[in-house]
Amino acid sequence: MGVTKRNRDFRDFWLGHTVSAVGTHVTAVALPLLATLVLDAGPTGVAAVATAGYLPNVLLPLLAGHWLERRRRRPVMIGADLLRAAALFAVPTAYMIGVLTVPLLVVIAFVVGALAVVFDIGGFAYVPTLVDESDLPAANRAVQGSTTAAQVAGPGLAGLLTQAAGPALAVVVDAVSYLGSALGVAAARRPEPSPAPATDSGKTGLRLVVTDPYLRALTAHAAIYNGASQILTVNLVVYLINERGLSAGLFGLALSASGAGAFAGTMLALRMAGLLGYGPAFLASLALSTGIPLAIAVLPGSGLALALSLAVVQFVSGIGLGSANVLSVTLRQVIVPQGSLARTNGGYRTLIYGVLPLGSAAGGVLGHGLGSRAGVAIGAAGLAVSTLPILSRRIRRLRSLETVRAGRAVRP
Repeated sequence: MGVTKRNRDFRDFWLGHTVSAVGTHVTAVALPLLATLVLDAGPTGVAAVATAGYLPNVLLPLLAGHWLERRRRRPVMIGADLLRAAALFAVPTAYMIGVLTVPLLVVIAFVVGALAVVFDIGGFAYVPTLVDESDLPAANRAVQGSTTAAQVAGPGLAGLLTQAAGPALAVVVDAVSYLGSALGVAAARRPEPSPAPATDSGKTGLRLVVTDPYLRALTAHAAIYNGASQILTVNLVVYLINERGLSAGLFGLALSASGAGAFAGTMLALRMAGLLGYGPAFLASLALSTGIPLAIAVLPGSGLALALSLAVVQFVSGIGLGSANVLSVTLRQVIVPQGSLARTNGGYRTLIYGVLPLGSAAGGVLGHGLGSRAGVAIGAAGLAVSTLPILSRRIRRLRSLETVRAGRAVRP
């Protein structure tokens, strides 16, 4: 992580981003836990709170991307963190005065989710202005490493905070984390340049994603992967805990191995790209992240042996996921001109997150009709299928980012 040592501004931003990423995933679990443990909400109420938190990922990326294209991203990100903290502090306040309700949690979850969309899209466009282009892969390695680890560690941390301090106090800790994030982002003092003139001004974020061959392949892969991952996740809990008798504690520990693997993968990504070439390294990463989970439906044993087997699968696939995330994000940032970064990321997120509710619904239907083991197998197969768009000759034979930069330089 040389860039975090050389570039103090990036280091401060990265620390703030890391805290924000953890807070996002803690919130996604802490608010539904609060609904069920404190408000005694049934499945419908809990689902409403959880859905409200993810819904902005479907509705807002395009709007946020176009809005951010004309603005400096750093102050917007700081404001998003402060507003998220304020929204979450409203939860324990409402609890103490006796006015906390499920509808209020739904509103707060939606607001926090919407601000997370703004923060994340802003961060994607901000990083290339904070570091030199030669440092961009290393910067993304740091950012994606903490983001991927937060995706895995956040839910477990939310559970531990809820068990140790109660769900209301867990939300307080989460709110404080966003204040820490705002401080970290604010500490980055490198002047942010004025927004670059928008390129391809007649194109929307979606059209830019669909018309560029690199972006089209990356988006198709991510969308298929996310949908299949939801099918797998919906059925995995039922299959391993209800049908295989795995304890909740061992299940959670086994899943957490993915975070350790993802961190290792982010550290290996650039070395793999240097040894194998950019495209082959990407495909090798996807072989791990999308191929290894095929073993989950046929894991043998029970109890600790089953948990250890699952942990190995999660760790190895996590290595691939961490590496693939670094390579994918960097490739997208190099492909897209500065004046279109926010818009294209908005279009990209609309498509890759828009499939999540479809994947969840499909997972439920498949699990109910064919059984949870079949649902796990189908979800894992879908992950493997997601690699197909990346097998395009353009990406498969990509040796280095210099090839992409040269092509970008001669675009009309």
